[in-house]
Amino acid sequence: MKIAGLQKVSTVDYPGYICATVFTQGCNFRCGFCHNSVLMTIDTDFGFSQEEFFEYINNRKSLIEGVCITGGEPTLWEDLPDFTREIKKTGLKLKLDTNGSNPQMIHDLLQEDILDYIAMDVKTSLAKYHLFKVPENTEEVLVQSIQKIISSKIPYEFRTTCVPEIVTEEDIYSIAENIRGAKKYCLQQFRPHENVLDKKFSQVRPYTKDELNKFKSISEDFVENVTIRGI
Repeated sequence: MKIAGLQKVSTVDYPGYICATVFTQGCNFRCGFCHNSVLMTIDTDFGFSQEEFFEYINNRKSLIEGVCITGGEPTLWEDLPDFTREIKKTGLKLKLDTNGSNPQMIHDLLQEDILDYIAMDVKTSLAKYHLFKVPENTEEVLVQSIQKIISSKIPYEFRTTCVPEIVTEEDIYSIAENIRGAKKYCLQQFRPHENVLDKKFSQVRPYTKDELNKFKSISEDFVENVTIRGI
């Protein structure tokens, strides 16, 4: 597994806990609005090792409560289970962020009971995932991941960054239907950023608070707990 870096302390990446956030390299989606687009390739060498990561968390266990593994897309790495096992040995809580493209890896980690929290991004309605240059079977595997997460016994959330044009009111209906029965769904405000993959998204006007609240109202017909982040 290639690690791009570490956010030493975060109060937002793991709900309810102070955590360290570790960023893995490589992603199989090409989302134009992605803020972490530099992590899409595994070719870049950020000069950060697993040894450095474990040295940090072992020295700071008294200051942090958990670890969030994010990316990129962590589940692309075959040695992710080994990495998570080593983290659990430290006694820290463990959260995984995923785009849901590897349901088998998600299944294996859930079966091993190694995760304490999992968050899956649902980018938009499944029919629009072609915008991200994904494999043809992506819609099928995403449905599998959604079902595995909903049926899991650990805390979880689905989340959507509400990017205008990418996520419309119609898309919110579709997403909510696909995660029907989920316990938690987070609508995240999109914030334009100069590091996005497609520079046109650096100029996009985010949704207003009222527009996001409309999305929330729609989702509440399908999901137990809907929250808005970033407003």
